[in-house]
Amino acid sequence: MTLYSVDWCPECIMVKQKLAALGVTYDEVKVGDSHSERTQVQEVSNQTYVPVLTDGETILTETPDILAHLEKTYE
Repeated sequence: MTLYSVDWCPECIMVKQKLAALGVTYDEVKVGDSHSERTQVQEVSNQTYVPVLTDGETILTETPDILAHLEKTYE
């Protein structure tokens, strides 16, 4: 599982808190602050917004979807 994020993003922080609460281990890729620097996340999700979570073949790009997936899969 990999989380693409930036430090200052409130939604990224929410996802990290949920992962911690569930005790789920993950890799974190901190991407650049500007959208033009986010080539890694764009390669994965075809967009430059964060957070993006990959879990196996599943790619999630919306925070509510990420949280729902984590609750459904890991609670």
